[in-house]
Amino acid sequence: MRKISSNDELMTTREVGEVLGVAVRTVQLWVESGVLPAWRTAGGHRRILRSAVDKLRQERTGMLAPVVHGTREPASRALRMLVVEDDAHLRQLFSLMVEGWDFPVELSTASDGFQGLVRIGQWMPDMVVTDLNMPGMNGFDMVRSLTQAGSGYANLQVVAVTGFSASEVAERGGLPEGTAVFRKPVDFERLESLARSRQLHAQSLSA
Repeated sequence: MRKISSNDELMTTREVGEVLGVAVRTVQLWVESGVLPAWRTAGGHRRILRSAVDKLRQERTGMLAPVVHGTREPASRALRMLVVEDDAHLRQLFSLMVEGWDFPVELSTASDGFQGLVRIGQWMPDMVVTDLNMPGMNGFDMVRSLTQAGSGYANLQVVAVTGFSASEVAERGGLPEGTAVFRKPVDFERLESLARSRQLHAQSLSA
């Protein structure tokens, strides 16, 4: 365990949320995903080093922007990624993580399957990451709409993010062939690797 210096302060998730201007649940998601290192007390409460919070704030300027525009390499074709997720805290987490990737990405978000389909039609993303369990049009229905014959989205990379087990997904009709499935909490390193491959593919097509 890292040694804590005498001038370093341990903060609660609520205190971190107040400092960064985000909800406690967002801080918890950052801890669970490894963005913020944390320790648990004997009573099971999370404690976070203020130095880690300060470092995150310095490194992730603008991390809560709902859409990440622009590219770090103007000569490169940016990957267009749409995240469809009804949980606002998770949308913030995706924005934070994607901003830290070292290749150009444009990120947009939608809160349900219907909004996702509208945004896809308007924006034509290269990659869609969607939750499956959402109110209104859920992810299952949206993915099936995108992958049906004649939809015009045969080359779209679809990633389903879910807390359902494989058997629960099957009970709900399953997912179309070619859909990548990520269990929650999301493995962002794996997602970054997949996104990088799609960005290179998109760049080669536009060359």
